Amino acid sequence: MKDFDSCLSISRRHTLEPGGTAAFALLRRRGRDGKRLARCDAATARRAAVVELANRDLEDEVGVQLLERTAKSVRLTDAGRAFLDEARAILKHTTEAVLKARAIGGKRETELHVGDFPLATARVMPGLLRDYQKAVPNVRVKLHDWAVEKQLAGVFDGRLQLAIIVRPLTGNWLHELRFEELLTARICLAVSCNHPFARRQSVSLAEAVREPFVGLMHEEYPQHRAYLAAIFAKLNDKPRVVEEHDGWAGVFSAVDAGTGVAIASDAFSYAFSDRIKLLSLTPEPKRVAIGIITRKGKLSPAAEKFCQCAKEAFAAIR
Repeated sequence: MKDFDSCLSISRRHTLEPGGTAAFALLRRRGRDGKRLARCDAATARRAAVVELANRDLEDEVGVQLLERTAKSVRLTDAGRAFLDEARAILKHTTEAVLKARAIGGKRETELHVGDFPLATARVMPGLLRDYQKAVPNVRVKLHDWAVEKQLAGVFDGRLQLAIIVRPLTGNWLHELRFEELLTARICLAVSCNHPFARRQSVSLAEAVREPFVGLMHEEYPQHRAYLAAIFAKLNDKPRVVEEHDGWAGVFSAVDAGTGVAIASDAFSYAFSDRIKLLSLTPEPKRVAIGIITRKGKLSPAAEKFCQCAKEAFAAIR
């Protein structure tokens, strides 16, 4: 599970310190990839060290070992798994309790926090926000351009009321969250206009897989690597990622510079310079779904209205 570094606002009289619980979840998330601390940058290393100290304090308070640590990985013990499952349940019920209390007390939402994927929404979002503001003038929408994993975590723990994202291929998010498709997009190969493929309209998967690939950083964007693997799953050869970036702008710049090719979508074509060309892949991979992620159950009126406006806005461009 991609755990969530958020605090549970619960009194110490009834449970452990919320900061410790959050730190435990954060270290679990960073440790599951088995990356050495030395490979992180300085800021990440300092943060991880603080989190580790907090988790040690938490283990002292609980009285049992929650994490099994080795030089290459950090794993949950059986006790740690049980503790994490209970912490997730508490967080879920706490969020639901806040929503119910607000509904009963008649307090209306004044802000709606929405996860955004600008590459897929940029052409739609301005009109969507205008329509929503007309329908719900007293609610201010705040957009958050986060990685998919962080957006899933944000919707789960209540930092986000909903998110518009590419459907994740991996993870157990379906247990707690709901995905509603808004549109599907064609998967393409992005190449520099100086690339030999640029004179063509399409390229086979077998040809594409032999090219060096530029992608997103695996630690922050694991879904990108999951999609890359799924696209070429039926081939014996596997894509070779030669360079990773912390955002799509870096990926596109590297493709433009001729560092490699990249997997992209026709939904992103407006964002490319004229020095990048999109090629069809044959056989055509399964189209990627872009949609709304929300918590299961009844949404707040503000969130429900935003979902309705989003469906109408995306339906207009299909």
